[in-house]
Amino acid sequence: MKATSPPMIQVQGLAKSYGPTTVFGDLWFNVEPGEFVCLIGHSGCGKTTILNVLAGLEQQSGGEVIVAGTQIVGPSLDRAVIFQGHALLPWMTVMGNLAFAVRSRWPKWDKAKVRAHCQKYIDLVNLTGAEGKRPAALSGGMKQRVGIARALAIEPKILLMDEPFSALDALTRGVLQDEVLRICRETRQTVFMITHDVDEAILLADKVLLMTNGPEAKLAEIVVNTLPMDRSRSDVHRHPAYYPMRNHLIEFLVNRSRVFNDEIAARPFDARHRPFVHPGAREAGVVPLAANGRNPGK
Repeated sequence: MKATSPPMIQVQGLAKSYGPTTVFGDLWFNVEPGEFVCLIGHSGCGKTTILNVLAGLEQQSGGEVIVAGTQIVGPSLDRAVIFQGHALLPWMTVMGNLAFAVRSRWPKWDKAKVRAHCQKYIDLVNLTGAEGKRPAALSGGMKQRVGIARALAIEPKILLMDEPFSALDALTRGVLQDEVLRICRETRQTVFMITHDVDEAILLADKVLLMTNGPEAKLAEIVVNTLPMDRSRSDVHRHPAYYPMRNHLIEFLVNRSRVFNDEIAARPFDARHRPFVHPGAREAGVVPLAANGRNPGK
């Protein structure tokens, strides 16, 4: 039997509370090496908190997160974060912003090696020629490109993205989605991304995690993206599985995210943590997974 790699991220029984309020609880899911996973849910379900826990920026109330076989206890350069805002150092150039991060990762590298390494990632995000510009001279999309290049330049095991394109106009957002899709295919980067945009998730993700509404939010389904790996933004909507998948995700957000917790509570006690498969999902071409990442039909 062919050996398989262990999951890059293992989330086991994760929970977070603030005082008496439980934001989410008992979350279980895996992210495989090189996999792009999107998390979707309404505001208040704890999406950003989950990402902050994965980044080591926030402490969970229960459960654990294991990355590459090691339990998370704080921030690490193995986990790079891209937030909604670019968070660039305004007094530094594009090259300077990347070099600052790279020197933090490899402090013994000489100036020439740092510069060559930074140039590789500046070229990767199509910013060649902008190396000497400061953030004030860049458009919003270019700033986010710098943020992406800076994150990739430290060669993290995991890239964590918190709605990185939400503040951009539709045209710029689409261009950057294409760039991220291309880069992740080329580098096989493991990505965990939060988004409110169903179409963005369908374009980018290998798996989509669906969260119920908070408080006491739960992971309802893990849906496999059945569209071809070579999909692109210009033609993804032409695939016959596109609209069934899109309708399934939207129906969850509009209706089932509000009532799913009640559905769980109505089940017999010994069945409450079994995988849930929405009726008609398979007929629609959607393949939900169990919370442990295994197909519940197997």
